[in-house]
Amino acid sequence: MQANESLSASQGSVAEVFKTFLILGLTSFGGPVAHIAYFRKELIVRRGWVGEAQFSQLLAICQFIPGPASSQLGFALGLLRAGWLGAVAAFLAFTLPSVLLLLAFVYALPVLSGPVAELAIHGLKLLACVVVADAVLAMAKKLCSDLYRQSLALLAASVLLLLDTSWAQIVVIVAGAVAGMLFCRVTGDEVSAESGAEIRLPYGRGLGLTLFAVFLSLLFILAWAPSELGLYSLTQAFYNAGAMVFGGGHVVLPLLEESVVASGWLTSEAFLAGYGAAQAVPGPLFSFAAYLGAIIPTTYGPWLGVLTAVFFIFLPGFLLLAAALPVWQSIAHNPLAANAVAGVNAVVVGVLAAALYDPIVTSSIITGLDVVIVAVGFAQLALWRLSPLYVLLWCVLASLLPVWW
Repeated sequence: MQANESLSASQGSVAEVFKTFLILGLTSFGGPVAHIAYFRKELIVRRGWVGEAQFSQLLAICQFIPGPASSQLGFALGLLRAGWLGAVAAFLAFTLPSVLLLLAFVYALPVLSGPVAELAIHGLKLLACVVVADAVLAMAKKLCSDLYRQSLALLAASVLLLLDTSWAQIVVIVAGAVAGMLFCRVTGDEVSAESGAEIRLPYGRGLGLTLFAVFLSLLFILAWAPSELGLYSLTQAFYNAGAMVFGGGHVVLPLLEESVVASGWLTSEAFLAGYGAAQAVPGPLFSFAAYLGAIIPTTYGPWLGVLTAVFFIFLPGFLLLAAALPVWQSIAHNPLAANAVAGVNAVVVGVLAAALYDPIVTSSIITGLDVVIVAVGFAQLALWRLSPLYVLLWCVLASLLPVWW
């Protein structure tokens, strides 16, 4: 499907967005990198909601600003598909399953422990390996079409594998934009595709600037929150964490740990138990906030704590994204901007490739059986074009073979 064709069919219903993202929220295991792969497979390849050029632009923007990149990408796709209500529906549907599962995990954790549960979770890690590998190869074909871009992807992956720090991803993305302006030359066909892939928004720069002002105002107002535990200080802890996260959902761990453990609200053991549970459920890692909101002892009950924690950890990322989109829309047709996006997109392929190796491959492929499971799963997804649901069943059931033997 060409980009301009996808634009002509880009309007959908809120119900459609909610249903689609609910399925993704129930099946998207593996963390933020895997989520991007799921989104591309389901929304671009299968459903054609937007074209590859639009998807790559949105992905580059979400990688460039603070916040949970996969949730921001889902929010943006829902926005383009069905307006503001579509954006909210995408967020709620993608996040709700993981929130409910983590709340259930609070009560069921003792029952779910044991070798069978551990092997099933291991199977979900293998699923993430399959999905991300398929996405990296597919995106490399689309976004790394010449030697310059292939070199940028390789350099980005190498730097991230050598420098295991939270700021390295931001550095390589900025460097990719600069290198794109200097070395990448978008071809005539690509320019034509990009010109037909404008990101059409249901609002303008005025509202975008207003939302950015709201982001800054909340950041300033919440800076005066008292240190003792209360609704105000809880709001401040989660809003600040969501506003300061660069480089993926895992970076939120030290920020939240400083707020809720160092302050004495929770023990380190309770914090890490919830973080481990967040690795085992589908959907965004930021849903870890639901677990924290439920178990932090307050005088106003767990449900208000859950709603406060989840809402305010996601809010700053969505405000920044909504503010950034109109700015990008106004400069997207500039040739330098097109070259910069080409460089950023190539670097993003490198970012995904690095994440595929570490932590996905290094933490999931341990035995020869794991290699076989991943190889067959990749064939199911990339060669036989089966639904990711079948791949999920294969990875989990095959991982349980040691129990059956």
